[in-house]
Amino acid sequence: MNALIIVDHGSKVDEANKVLYKIAEILRLDINSRFDIVEPCHMELASPSIYDAFKKCVESGADKIVVHPYFLVPGRHSKYDIPRMVEEAAREFPEVEFHVTDSLGIHRKIIEVVLEKSHSCL
Repeated sequence: MNALIIVDHGSKVDEANKVLYKIAEILRLDINSRFDIVEPCHMELASPSIYDAFKKCVESGADKIVVHPYFLVPGRHSKYDIPRMVEEAAREFPEVEFHVTDSLGIHRKIIEVVLEKSHSCL
């Protein structure tokens, strides 16, 4: 089974953390998804942690886990901290294949969203 973990920074503001849960729900329901399992988690400041999400995916039957840092730019957290935390979580489950994607970065669809939100103010 394929699993997707989406990771944001985490916040002390509950409303901010709830956005990631909504994103995960949309991903779960997407008919084009190739993931059987989708779990949200936070790098810090809130639960569940990366380890918690990784373990939940394995317990749900995942044998391949893709972790996506839900960050706009490739900074320290998405390039170093999250991959390190995922590697630490994966040590307990050596039979599970895992990969960490790049952050969102520069993508035409991100540009479209920026324009859509900005144009709504005109």
